[in-house]
Amino acid sequence: MIKIKNVSVKRAEKEILKNVSWLVKKGEHWCLLGLNGSGKTTLLNIINGYIWPTKGQVEVLSRKFGETNLSELRKEIGWVSSSLQQRFQDDDTVLEMILSGKFASIGLYEQVEQKDMNQAIELMKLLNCEDLQNQAYGTLSQGERQRVLIARALMASPKLLILDEPCTGLDIMAREQLLQLIAKMAEQPKAPTLIYVTHHVEEILPCFTHTLCMRQGEVFSSGKTKDQLTEPHLSKFFNHSVEIQQQKERTWLSLKEPVKS
Repeated sequence: MIKIKNVSVKRAEKEILKNVSWLVKKGEHWCLLGLNGSGKTTLLNIINGYIWPTKGQVEVLSRKFGETNLSELRKEIGWVSSSLQQRFQDDDTVLEMILSGKFASIGLYEQVEQKDMNQAIELMKLLNCEDLQNQAYGTLSQGERQRVLIARALMASPKLLILDEPCTGLDIMAREQLLQLIAKMAEQPKAPTLIYVTHHVEEILPCFTHTLCMRQGEVFSSGKTKDQLTEPHLSKFFNHSVEIQQQKERTWLSLKEPVKS
């Protein structure tokens, strides 16, 4: 699904990514964990073909960069990001927004068929937003907007779905509701490979089989999630002594001592 080998990105004499390698196989769901400034967004932009690496090799969905049409490849990648929200008009209806996902357009300009309508309705049911279909985008809460954007991303039946910090700005109730929906989506028979990006350990759901930890533009570690979310490993990763608690197959983290100023 993703094969990145020895990728580096250098901008204005600064290395944003340093020798990053990452392999994502079909059937795996990954979490990309890292603090702000760790290089997560740059890595996502490379996967989507928006940034070209200074060096290294990139292959997404078995297509090698430099030998493939990236605009066509992007049609098979769903990307949900808070930055995408700002591109829609407040008077767009939820149904129009979701249908536009089939054409990867901001706004609905194409003729839709009944099968497209049926698919949009099924996705709204999956993501508990069917009652919003005639509402204007500008009237939605942050949690509702995220559910709609995920449904929109799924309209094109992507093979790869990237959720870029989807819980940003959500209150605890909206966050937990969204996480439940993501877990439900991952269980679907034809679910795409999920890449979930976060800097909050407690958002890493049991459905995420593997985790990539990034720090300061480098891969700190990667592997099965259960091996990444241990106290010794997370203490090294965050460069601070931490303790964890397991609750309902999720990991909750706290610091053992105050952070030094």
